[in-house]
Amino acid sequence: MAVETLTFGCRLNAYEAEVMKAEAEKAGLDNAIIINTCAVTAEAVRQAKQAVRKARRDHPEARIIVTGCAAQTEARSFGDMAEVDLVIGNNDKMKAESYTPMVFGTPLNDKVQVNDIMSVRETAGHLIEGMDGRARAFVQVQNGCDHRCTFCIIPFGRGPSRSVPMGLVVEQIKKLVDNGYGEVVLTGVDITSYGGDLPGTPSLGKLTQSILRHVPALPRLRISSIDSIEADEALYDAVASDRRLMPHLHLSLQSGDDMILKRMKRRHSRDDALEIVAKLRALRPEMVFGADIIAGFPTEDDVMFENTRRIVAEAGLTYLHVFPYSPREGTPAARMPQVDKRIARQRAAILRAEGDQQFAALCASRVGMVENVLIEREGLGRTEQFVPVKVAGAQPGELLAVRITGVVADGLVGEALREAA
Repeated sequence: MAVETLTFGCRLNAYEAEVMKAEAEKAGLDNAIIINTCAVTAEAVRQAKQAVRKARRDHPEARIIVTGCAAQTEARSFGDMAEVDLVIGNNDKMKAESYTPMVFGTPLNDKVQVNDIMSVRETAGHLIEGMDGRARAFVQVQNGCDHRCTFCIIPFGRGPSRSVPMGLVVEQIKKLVDNGYGEVVLTGVDITSYGGDLPGTPSLGKLTQSILRHVPALPRLRISSIDSIEADEALYDAVASDRRLMPHLHLSLQSGDDMILKRMKRRHSRDDALEIVAKLRALRPEMVFGADIIAGFPTEDDVMFENTRRIVAEAGLTYLHVFPYSPREGTPAARMPQVDKRIARQRAAILRAEGDQQFAALCASRVGMVENVLIEREGLGRTEQFVPVKVAGAQPGELLAVRITGVVADGLVGEALREAA
C-alpha cells in the first residue's frame, strides 16, 4: 500500500492533499493513510474521528496520520485515539520532514506534533504539476484569516492571513496548463484578503488580472468562495473584460438578516450583498452565485430567518451550502442564547429547498443553449456556470461546445457539437 489521503472540508484541503501526498512520498513514507480533517462544524470533527476508526479497521497494518484544521484545534483528542499513530499541525503537514519519523522509526516523545499556528507568518509556494484524474486543478493563493467571526473556529486552525507571491502563483498555473489542465480554481481560506501581507499589497483582482495576462493559454479561471465586501475594482474589471474568468462566484454570505450579520461580526449588510450581486450581474449578465448560509444562528427568530430565506430569491442564489448552526467551543457565538437544534435543522431544510428551486430554474433556462463544457470524467462535465452536464462519449480534459437538450435530476444533458472555441 502506498500513501493514501482522505480529505474532508473545503477546496483548499483538496489542493493540500495532493501536496501532502507528494511530500510524504518524497520522505519515503509508504503503507500510510493521511486524514486531512475539517473543523468547521462539530459534525465535521465527528466524521473525521469516525473515518480514523474505519481506516484502522480496514487497514490494520497501515500507519494512520491525522492532520488538518481539526487536528490543529483539537490535537489532543485525536492523539488520545488508539488508532492514530501521528498528529501533525496545519503548518507542517505539507513538509516532507514532518513524515520522516514515521519512515525511519524515530521515537517520538509525543505522537501529537502540533505547533502554535498563530505564530506562522509565511505561506510556501508548493508547486504541483497536476492533480490525479482531474481536468480542474486547485491553486492555493492564500491561507489563514485575520477576521474573528463569532461562530468560526477556522482562524485558530489556519492561523493569520498570508499570501503566496504572484510570481509563484503564475508559475504554478503555467505548469498546470502545460500539463493539459483546462481550468484552474484559485482557493484559500479568506481569498479576498489576498496580498495584504505582500510587498506593494497586491489585491485578489490584481492577481487575477496578472494570471489572465501572463498565462494566455489558460482556458478557464475560476475563483472559489469570496468575502464579497472585500472585492476590489480590479476584480470587477477582470469579470467585465475577460471571459476566461468564469461567471460563477461563491459568496461567504452566512445570513440575510442585518442583526444576525452584526452578531456574527460579519463586515457586510444585507443591502451590501444585494448591491454586489447586482453590480456583478450588470458586468456579466450570465453570472451565477452560490453562498454559504448558517441556519439557526444563536438568537435567530422567525423574522430574521425569513430575511435569510428571502435573500435566496432576491439575490438569485443558485448553489447553496447550508449548515445548521453548530456551536464551536471557544467561540463567542457558543455563549449566546442558542436556537433549538430541531428548529435549526428545519430551517436548513427550507433553505436547501429554496436553493434546489433556484438551481432547477437555472437548468431549465439553459435548455436549447450551446454551452462550453469542460469534461471532468468520462461522460460528465461542467458549464462555465458550474452546472453538471452529461455528454455521452466525452473524455476527461476535453473542452467542448455542447447543445443542451434536457434537464436531469442533478443537472443537464447535452450533445457535443465541436471543440469549444
